[in-house]
Amino acid sequence: SHGLRFTRIDGKSHFFISRKAQSLHLQRKNPRKICWTMYYRTRMKKGIATENSKKRAKKVVKMQRAVGDISKEEMMKRATEKSDFRKVQRETAIRAAKEAAKAKAKTKAKKSSKPAQPKMKIAKN
Repeated sequence: SHGLRFTRIDGKSHFFISRKAQSLHLQRKNPRKICWTMYYRTRMKKGIATENSKKRAKKVVKMQRAVGDISKEEMMKRATEKSDFRKVQRETAIRAAKEAAKAKAKTKAKKSSKPAQPKMKIAKN
């Protein structure tokens, strides 16, 4: 293969096709301003055989997926609900949870109210 490999002190290497390309690189010339480089040709739109019409952007399709254990239909239903309705629902749920906790506390209190039988002490010889 032909060309020159130039490795800088920091370890980055460049491969030049000719001494001319290497010389221009070392002079820090901008390849976009040098007519024979590919950078220049792409920038100035040279050698493009077919005119590309503007690509149309695809329309973004919104997808709605289930979040956690709530389905899409449930989410849509909740979105259409009024905030007052949700507030009432929340309050009833809290009230039900509190009542369940009270009932649990009562059953626990009944169990603990039974007198515990004293353990018999066994004398060691």
